[in-house]
Amino acid sequence: MNYLLDTDTCIYLMTDREPQRRERILARLQAVKPNEPVYLSSITVMELSYGAHKGRWSKANTELLERFLLDFSIAPFDVAAAHIGGGLRATLEKKGKPIGPLDTLIAAHAISLGATLVTNNIGEFSRVPGLHVKNWSSV
Repeated sequence: MNYLLDTDTCIYLMTDREPQRRERILARLQAVKPNEPVYLSSITVMELSYGAHKGRWSKANTELLERFLLDFSIAPFDVAAAHIGGGLRATLEKKGKPIGPLDTLIAAHAISLGATLVTNNIGEFSRVPGLHVKNWSSV
């Protein structure tokens, strides 16, 4: 099994705003077997970079982000993920249950990698057919 961390999970790891969630995620990360890769999507990197740059402490935040990224393999969003994303968006819109555009891309990326998406946003991502999700921040 491999994993793709959603943006919210990365934020919990990078900040101390919710230390209990952070500790639960860290414990689960440490329990991952060596043959089970943990990735970040290049889409997630963009979202984190946006968050780092928009604040008053952008220099410190971007430095924190760069250090954080060193611990993970970054999976580039490719053509296969793009095609899956187009299909997902169409399917979810037909059902009248679309999700946000960046979440659609992250879900598509997880599916294309055959990865389980690790997120706190189970409600939104559970609407995506074929996507496996886990919440490492809950009890």
